Amino acid sequence: MAKTLIKNGHVVDPANKRDGRFDVLIDRGKIADVQPSIAANGAKAIDAAGLVVAPGFVDLHTHLREPGREDKETVETGCRAALRGGFTTICAMPNTTPAMDHRGIVDFLKREAERIGLADVRPIGAITKGREGKELTDFAELFDAGCIALSDDGSAVADGFLMRRALEYAKIFDRPLIQHAEDPLLSAGGVMHEGLVSTTLGLRGIPGASESVLVARDIALCELTGGWVHFAHLSSAKSVEMIRQAKQRGLQVTCEATPHHLALTHEAVGEFDTSAKVNPPLRAETDRQALIEGLRDGTIDCIATDHAPHTEWEKAADFDAAPFGISGLETALGVCVQALVVPGLLSWSQLVEKLSMNPARIAGLTGGTLSVGAPADVVLLDPKRQWSVDPKQFISKGRHSPFAGQTLTGAVVNALVRGMDPAQ
Repeated sequence: MAKTLIKNGHVVDPANKRDGRFDVLIDRGKIADVQPSIAANGAKAIDAAGLVVAPGFVDLHTHLREPGREDKETVETGCRAALRGGFTTICAMPNTTPAMDHRGIVDFLKREAERIGLADVRPIGAITKGREGKELTDFAELFDAGCIALSDDGSAVADGFLMRRALEYAKIFDRPLIQHAEDPLLSAGGVMHEGLVSTTLGLRGIPGASESVLVARDIALCELTGGWVHFAHLSSAKSVEMIRQAKQRGLQVTCEATPHHLALTHEAVGEFDTSAKVNPPLRAETDRQALIEGLRDGTIDCIATDHAPHTEWEKAADFDAAPFGISGLETALGVCVQALVVPGLLSWSQLVEKLSMNPARIAGLTGGTLSVGAPADVVLLDPKRQWSVDPKQFISKGRHSPFAGQTLTGAVVNALVRGMDPAQ
């Protein structure tokens, strides 16, 4: 494998406190050197003048749908969409059909990802068999098979006793349980945030308390067991405040927010727009501002897409019947830049920290950094390029986005995985 030299770029690498003009040398799939100036010496040169050079993004929350719902997404289409969005590593959630609750399905996912040879795919196994919330899976088998975490995403582990035992079990492996924090009794039948918009539209609402009561319970269980809970797709101000306090007490609690929860409110539902139907729902402006503040002060560790593709005919149903979820991999960077960097709420270094360094740390990966010896997963970004969101042009099979027609700032120019351009 020939050496590659990325020259003249603005390197943003928060793990090494780099934020300026550097050259990056890649050799045999790893970062070989980072210096203000490096001689080419026969290396293949990539001119990154005017571009941001950063560690490849890591998504802790991607739904690939395969096996079982290849009409919604496949490993290949999901990986191609990920690379277009700058994600060189994606963590695949277990709500497949059947659920990723045993080694056989984990091995299938890994083999398929290796065969395709695009983005790095890391599996997340199920906490309970069939994600039914009744009986724990074999954690040892799943972690040995290569799962970086366990989750029943799409459903909460609502049984407090079972969640306690799960935390005690996972603690042996020093890996997190990813909780979809939603009280099924409080949210039952709800299709959007409970508030003025839901009342106006005559739709059943989901109160913010449906999330925060599960967050409160699992924080208490973390304190009891010494285990590690990672809260997926936070949406409510109350949840952010409770996690802030839990971290101040030194509990092993981490969390994520999605680009759409950081950029939009329940008003995006408009006239029954199913492209804005997500779970947890888009909430009020006070909740959105609390998420942004949590991101700024470190309460929220990372940004994850919750990429949840569906078929066009499913999303074309009535609002009550349409499934929750949007396609988020290809718009994540532009949404975050437009909502957070352009108004000065986050710096580029802080954004890369939330998209690369921190999710890699939570996943237990060696990526998320341009340190010498690290995997050469690198993304080149044009920080000023403006582009219009056209879901019909998505690589993902899911062609639904609440950002359709919007102009965003910040675009991915190229993504290298282990120093190679998978698109070539």
